[in-house]
Amino acid sequence: MPVFKTPFNGYSVRFSPFYENRIAVATAQNFGILGNGRVHVLDLSPTPGAPITELAAFDTADGVYDLAWSESHDSILVAAIGDGSVKLYDLALPPTSNPIRSFHEHTREVHSADYNPVRRDSFLTSSWDDTVKLWTLDRPTSVRTFKEHAYCVYSAAWNPRHSDVFASASGDCTVRIWDVREPGSTMNIPAHEFEILACDWNKYDDCVIATASVDKSINVWDVRSYRVPISVLNGHGYAVKKLRFSPHRQNLMVSCSYDMTVCLWDYMVDDALVSRYDHHTEFAVGVDMSVLVEGLIASTGWDELVYVWQHGTDPSAP
Repeated sequence: MPVFKTPFNGYSVRFSPFYENRIAVATAQNFGILGNGRVHVLDLSPTPGAPITELAAFDTADGVYDLAWSESHDSILVAAIGDGSVKLYDLALPPTSNPIRSFHEHTREVHSADYNPVRRDSFLTSSWDDTVKLWTLDRPTSVRTFKEHAYCVYSAAWNPRHSDVFASASGDCTVRIWDVREPGSTMNIPAHEFEILACDWNKYDDCVIATASVDKSINVWDVRSYRVPISVLNGHGYAVKKLRFSPHRQNLMVSCSYDMTVCLWDYMVDDALVSRYDHHTEFAVGVDMSVLVEGLIASTGWDELVYVWQHGTDPSAP
């Protein structure tokens, strides 16, 4: 399976919503603690076994923790930076013209970015300054700041069907549901007893959301009745860093963990663990599933490697 070596430690990987062979990777020097960062845009070869090639790379003065592809422009990429900035890159322009925009409003590390898949004109960033910010491409400042969490907001994710609804996951052990038309959050779910590092909506059921926690578990919730989770997925040995619902199957999701593994789950059955991939040799902290190619998974980690593989195959096989 194709593997790409990055000079820094991997933090996030995202498939392009426009090109089935393109991914973006966020990396940070010295495990994201101190140093520079780099955004890599990589193209997969249609030839099996052929190497991954680098289309573009953008250096940053601080670590890059997350990325989001624009849903309206196939060349635009949003980067969440450790110095509190949010940067926009346009692959259609020469490197010297990038970044095309740099927003400096967050007062601490920006930890996640997510583009609105319905309205396609706006994106979210979440930060260790306990806030989520809403942005559009055409405004020099954020549209709105959402501040109710009592600790770092590690993740914010748009609902796949409702253009005004998103969720945010925080170190304060809660997930909040927001509607941008409302003055405050519309729901507050005490989803875990320990910090929540990620959340994602089911692409086929807009009332179902999954949360990943330092407590090693993934909980699946129905926001119509959230007193207890509808499913609890145990199997990771350490904190679960990221998760993604499948864009192709309602019942499937993928997760990655500080236990160095990537897991594929079917949350609708009792024996939920479908596959465990142990190809990383350091913390696995970035994972994604392709919207355009069913079963195609990508992961990255602190071992400075990016893997892309088809579900059911061995990511580390030559």
